[in-house]
Amino acid sequence: MTIEGFSYQAALAASQRINWRIEDIIGDDKRLDFTKPFLPEALAQTERLTFLTPAERRVLNQIRGHGYLYIFGLVEEFILPFVLDHARTRLDGDDHKIRALLQFANEEAKHIHLFKRFRAEFEAGFGSACAAIGPADEVAKAVLAHHPLGVALAILHIEWMTQRHYVDSVKDDLAIDPQFASLLKHHWMEECQHAKLDTLMVMNITETYTPAEIEKGVEDYLAIGGFIDRGLEQQVAFDRESFERATGRHLTSNEVEIFGQLQHQANRWTFLGSGMSHPRFLSTLGALGPQHRQRIESIAPVFY
Repeated sequence: MTIEGFSYQAALAASQRINWRIEDIIGDDKRLDFTKPFLPEALAQTERLTFLTPAERRVLNQIRGHGYLYIFGLVEEFILPFVLDHARTRLDGDDHKIRALLQFANEEAKHIHLFKRFRAEFEAGFGSACAAIGPADEVAKAVLAHHPLGVALAILHIEWMTQRHYVDSVKDDLAIDPQFASLLKHHWMEECQHAKLDTLMVMNITETYTPAEIEKGVEDYLAIGGFIDRGLEQQVAFDRESFERATGRHLTSNEVEIFGQLQHQANRWTFLGSGMSHPRFLSTLGALGPQHRQRIESIAPVFY
């Protein structure tokens, strides 16, 4: 099956060529450099917090890097069972499709393992604990309770978001820690194929849907976005507490307010706006109905 030039056979072949191991990118002599920022400024947006010193902004950037990959690990926890369930219903179908979907699931499981390894490396080198939203199983349960199309669209959003982050922000940023950049690069390499596969999944799912069912799916995609946004607000509060614990600095009430506003919007762009406004994501929505694309385009600027 081919949609927008994507096919299960091509995605499977590309994944087999990439095929990196966790041991290739983290562990042994491959250590994080805590003298450098981890996230590009386009995502971290810590430089706008001018009441912090450069060293404090670097610490906050690293905390944001920890949260960034932790949240990716969190969403992989609901992507994995969703893909497996989708593959299970198609075991008597095209061989390339089944193998590509199972490879998709295998790589998502590898990413969960990778992010856990990263968190252990981070905690060993950072020197203080950093709280994060969750637990993962409760988040997965809440997301998977939504309409299947809503979940598939949320996953597609995440896959294209990953592409945008690397290509637009990480790829040419020489200031960030090379080890962290390598981790993001290898994640991006496999997510390239996942974005294509999830586009095919969305179109497969909707083949027999009525307009009302598609409408319900888009509504549930937005509900999942709202759920994630509330989690991001909580993560910003955790990041502030982690920052104060790591630096020993207690922000004033005015600084807390500014921190919350700027960092929540930074997280909103990172995890919501950058995916909602991705041209490929909008193209798929448009294929489901031009009104769905128009609706998301009208909402997306709230998250810029």
